[in-house]
Amino acid sequence: MWNHKRVYRIYTSMRLNLRNKRKKRLPARVKAPLLCPIGPNITWSLDFMHDTLSTGKSIRTLDIIDDFNREALSITVDTSLPAARVVKELEKLVEWRGKPESIRSDNGLSF
Repeated sequence: MWNHKRVYRIYTSMRLNLRNKRKKRLPARVKAPLLCPIGPNITWSLDFMHDTLSTGKSIRTLDIIDDFNREALSITVDTSLPAARVVKELEKLVEWRGKPESIRSDNGLSF
């Protein structure tokens, strides 16, 4: 005879009693359509990229692009780009080109 205690003992010895991990549900984001700006200096896009040199050293780039004409306003390359450096680069760009109406980023781990 198989009773419930024996079934449970064999079940746990085979490691079948592990919980099923459920995926965390994130709240649905309201997706706004990407609008094409009607002139320069309206929307800038910021993004971080990284690569590895042949020596194994990792480098990062901060790319700032004007969305109207896809002009690369700034590409900053360094081994690390802390927040103070990003702010300094943006201030230099605002001094040179003026302040944009909005800045778009991908909200990745870099930010």
